[in-house]
Amino acid sequence: MDKQKNQEEFEALLRETKREGIDYVIEDLEKGGFFEAPASAGHHLNVPGGLCEHSLNVCHAGLAIWEGMKGLDAASMGEVKRESIILATLLHDVCKMDIYKRTVKKRKNKLGQWEDAEGYNVSYKDFPMGHGEKSVILLLLSGLQLNDDEMCAIRWHMGAFGLNFNSYEDERCYDTARIEYPLCAIVQAADSLAAAIIETTAEDIDSL
Repeated sequence: MDKQKNQEEFEALLRETKREGIDYVIEDLEKGGFFEAPASAGHHLNVPGGLCEHSLNVCHAGLAIWEGMKGLDAASMGEVKRESIILATLLHDVCKMDIYKRTVKKRKNKLGQWEDAEGYNVSYKDFPMGHGEKSVILLLLSGLQLNDDEMCAIRWHMGAFGLNFNSYEDERCYDTARIEYPLCAIVQAADSLAAAIIETTAEDIDSL
């Protein structure tokens, strides 16, 4: 993983959108540790810089889905802007940049012996505001101008995993956002493809 190269591509894609407030977002991401954070504590890309690489993978997948879907449903895809895909995919997980804390964990090596290994614990104490909704709030606080479909796509990027099934309002909002904004489905699909296919390693398969 080339963290510097990933950060440069990440910033270049964001600036390509020419969206008001994007430089403030990049500055806040740098200060917040986004480019050094892992994408998870113990699953996909749980290494320094993993969060940025995951975000790029989601962006690449999202743009590919958008291009492919144009031949299947040109009308719906005509409602989705390239800049919106870039913003929603690259920034869907900014909520994670402050939750992973370095620690030492015990894990078994290939010989079945326990050994110390660097890893991460998860803490939500810095800003316990949920997941997708936290990302939206942080971006707005940075001064980024987001459209409704972009906010909904970021808020609901976890799909049903981000739902409170005890909340009728949550279910209705989620269903409405997916129907009203095609961007939501694109970002959800791209996030899933990145984590389940692009970032799956041989070690992950062996551990099944």
